[in-house]
Amino acid sequence: MGDSVYKVIDLVGTSQANWEISADNAVYAASESLKDIRVAEITKLDMTVEDGKITDYRARVKVSFKKD
Repeated sequence: MGDSVYKVIDLVGTSQANWEISADNAVYAASESLKDIRVAEITKLDMTVEDGKITDYRARVKVSFKKD
């Protein structure tokens, strides 16, 4: 049959540069151990701040991949 099942996990990627790179870091790290990633959705963006300065951009990413 052509039916499929997908699993969804939440990840948080970080970057000192920007949110785009932080999201890319999350997807890249997931692709190192998960195969057949189909969709990545950014669900939240935030930053860590120290002494009034942004130290890290964080992207919470929901990743779905095909379950064997």
